Amino acid sequence: MEIKETELVKVFALGGVGEIGKNMYCVEIDSDIYIVDAGLMFPEEEMFGIDIVIPDITYLETNKERVKALFLTHGHEDHIGGIAYVLRKLHIPVYGTKLTLGLVEAKLSEAGLLGKVTLKTIDANSVVNFRTTTVSFFRTNHSIPDSVGVAFHTSQGAIVYTGDFKFDQTPVDKYGADIGKMAQLGNEGVLCLLSDSTNAERPGYTGSESAVGVEISKEFYKAEGRILVASFASNVHRIQQVFDAAYEHGRKVAVVGRSMVKVVDIAHNLGYLHIPDGMMISLQDIDNYPERQVAVLTTGSQGEPMAALSRMAKNAHKQMAIRKGDTVIIAASPIPGNETSVSKTIDLLFRAGANVVYYGEKKVHVSGHGSQEELKLMLNLMKPKYFFPVHGEFRMQKAHAKLAQEIGMDQNDIFIVDKGDVISFSNGEPKASGKVPAGNVLIDGLGIGDVGNIVLRDRKLLSQDGILVVVVTLKKETKAIVSGPEIISRGFVYVRESEKLIDDSGKMVKEIVEKAIRESSVEWSTLKQSVRESLSQFLFDKTKRRPMILPIIMEV
Repeated sequence: MEIKETELVKVFALGGVGEIGKNMYCVEIDSDIYIVDAGLMFPEEEMFGIDIVIPDITYLETNKERVKALFLTHGHEDHIGGIAYVLRKLHIPVYGTKLTLGLVEAKLSEAGLLGKVTLKTIDANSVVNFRTTTVSFFRTNHSIPDSVGVAFHTSQGAIVYTGDFKFDQTPVDKYGADIGKMAQLGNEGVLCLLSDSTNAERPGYTGSESAVGVEISKEFYKAEGRILVASFASNVHRIQQVFDAAYEHGRKVAVVGRSMVKVVDIAHNLGYLHIPDGMMISLQDIDNYPERQVAVLTTGSQGEPMAALSRMAKNAHKQMAIRKGDTVIIAASPIPGNETSVSKTIDLLFRAGANVVYYGEKKVHVSGHGSQEELKLMLNLMKPKYFFPVHGEFRMQKAHAKLAQEIGMDQNDIFIVDKGDVISFSNGEPKASGKVPAGNVLIDGLGIGDVGNIVLRDRKLLSQDGILVVVVTLKKETKAIVSGPEIISRGFVYVRESEKLIDDSGKMVKEIVEKAIRESSVEWSTLKQSVRESLSQFLFDKTKRRPMILPIIMEV
C-alpha cells in the first residue's frame, strides 16, 4: 500500500461526541477533507415540535471544494440519517458497503437526489486511493450486516475510526470481525484511534446475537396465540431470527410499519435476508389463518406514539388491534431517554390482554456495541499513539478514556473532544488547533435550520403558560380607541371562569393606551412593550403564571 507524504493532519467531530447519535467525523489531510458518516439524532424533550436533528456542516460548506468523499461505516440512522441534507450542499462521492448503500438509495430517492449522487460500493477488502491518502476498511460485528471500520493511511500513521462494533464470537451471519486486519493496522502504526464509547460503562462482554435467536425461538414455541415482534427496523440480524423462528414453528409472517417494510424489502432483494417462498403474508390476510400460525413483525420498539405497535395497543391501528392471548416480544432495549414511552407501551399491551416479553425480563435483545473488555481488546489490537473516545455522551467518553489508561495509555495521549474541537498532528505530535463551527441543525417539517433557540424558547413558554393576544384598534386621525382592547386567551386560563381577570386586564391595557395618546407619544414599539410588561406583571401577581403576551395595535 502506497503511503503519501503528509505534513499536516487534522481530526474533528461535527457530531457524535457528548451525545448519542448524529455521528459525523472529519479527517483533514493537508488540503483535502474526508468525512466519515452523516447521521441524525432524535430530538430531546426540550426540542418542542422538532422532527430530527442533524450536524451543522457550515465548515464543510465553506470549504466544499476541498471535501473529497464521504465514507459510511454502516446503515443505521445515527450514521446515515442526515445524508440527504449533506448531499444537497456537498457534491461528493459516497463510499459504503452494499447494504448500506441500498438503504442510502431509498433515502436519496425520497429526497429526489437519486441519480445525482455518485455511490461507490466497497467491502472490507477494498482500498481507495486519493491524492493525499489511501483509505482501507475492516469488517466489524454490529447489529446490522455489512458494518466496517475505516482507516486513513498517512506518513505519520493511520487515522482509524472503528464505527459501531462488538466482538461476537458466534455472529448470526457467520462473518466475524477482521481481528487480523485490526492487529495488522496496529503493527503498522496507528497515529490516532476514534472508537465507539456507547457501552464504555458496561463491564464484561456484550452477549452474542445467536443467544437471542434461541430465546426468540423458545417464545415462539410457547405461544398459543398470535405473536408480535417489535424490533428496530434496521436490525437485520434480529429480523432474520424472527423469520427463522417463524419457519421453525410453522408460522406465516406479516410485516407492519413503513420503515420495517422498506428495510425488509431492501435487505431481502440484496440477499441479506433469507425468507422462504410463501412465508410472508399481508396484514389483511392474518385472520385467514389460525392464530397459532401467525406472526407479525412490527416497528414501535421504542414506544413511539405513532409507530404501529403503540397504535395497536391503543386500538387505534386501522388493520389490527392487540387482543387477549397475543404474545408481544419487544426485541430491543430502550434508547436513553425513551424509557418512559417504552414502559407506557408495555403497560398498554398488558392492559389489552397480551403476554409481553421484553428486554430485562428475557434475553430477547443484546446490544450491538462492545462492552468494556471488547473496548480494551480494540485498543490493544490497534495500539494507537493517541486516542479519541467518540460516539457517546461525555460520561461514556470519560469511562472509555479510563479504560485506555487501564491498558497502559498515558492520560496526555487521550483527547476527550467536544463538537468542533480540532486536534492537528504534525510530525506525529498533536496540538489543539481551535474550533470549527459545530452544533445542531433542527429539522421541523420541511424547514431545515429555520427553528433556532429563540423559537424553541417561545415554544417552551407556550407549552408552559400559554398565550394572551391583546387587540386594540385606533382611529388614524384622532388616535382614539375605536374598538377593544379585546383579549384572546389560549392555554392560559379558561375565559368563562376568569371573566374578572380578563376584564381587569382589558381595563389596564385601555389605561396604558389612553395615557400614551394623551402624551402624544404613540410610538408603536414602545407602546407594545409597555402593554407587555405591565400586563405580564399584573397577571403574574394574580395567577403566578407568565403567558406569552402578544399586543396587536391597528389603525383604521
